[in-house]
Amino acid sequence: MPKTIALLPLLMLLPGCSWFSGTAPEGQSPAVLMGLPLLIDEGFDKPSSQWELNDPQAWEFTSDDDKTVLALARNSTYKPPFRSPTGMAVLKHMTVSDFVLDAWVRSTKPDYPHRDMCLFFGYQDPARFYYAHFGLKSDDASNSIHIVNNANRRPIVRTRTDGTPWTEGYHHVRVVRKVDTGSIEVFFDDMNRPSMTAEDKTFSWGRIGVGSFDDVGNVDRVVLWGRKVNPPATRAVVP
Repeated sequence: MPKTIALLPLLMLLPGCSWFSGTAPEGQSPAVLMGLPLLIDEGFDKPSSQWELNDPQAWEFTSDDDKTVLALARNSTYKPPFRSPTGMAVLKHMTVSDFVLDAWVRSTKPDYPHRDMCLFFGYQDPARFYYAHFGLKSDDASNSIHIVNNANRRPIVRTRTDGTPWTEGYHHVRVVRKVDTGSIEVFFDDMNRPSMTAEDKTFSWGRIGVGSFDDVGNVDRVVLWGRKVNPPATRAVVP
């Protein structure tokens, strides 16, 4: 067994050997198997200045039982350049290619078909990014993986569940991204089986974020492993 573990990193680099799929063997972190360093572990124990809030009036640091959380406490008035989420908190000064993003989130919106929380990634500017939409029911807009690329959001999901089972309390969500293959795997509570998958190579780098399409909710913790990159100087094409 020790020899097998020691050879894993070498096997992953050999021609013809694909990267780890993202679904880790139980008890093993995909970030470790992908060889990614830990970049941030944000527990929101105190107000943090690491986050760019697209509508600061909608967000607040507050207490939720025994937790200090970043809360999207009210509907955002942010108007995106294209049809896309309005409640966004994006991590500043941290651009990654391959990554594993873990977060613990709580939806505070009563049930309706599009009740949601979102994870953002590949974020280059307000008109170019991906997001995973953890929606209560699946349709073209909900419980899906989307791309915003100088146009209204568009689903790119390949496989998914029938919906995200929002219950009271906090849920563990995850995105595993590998840019060489375009693989995107999204998880909800069960870290051994993705709830959504997609494959897209449009954005090979970007920032990450948390929030909601147009609902409210809390974020208790964000953990990011990844490969840091220096983004090129680019500008969005907006109307």
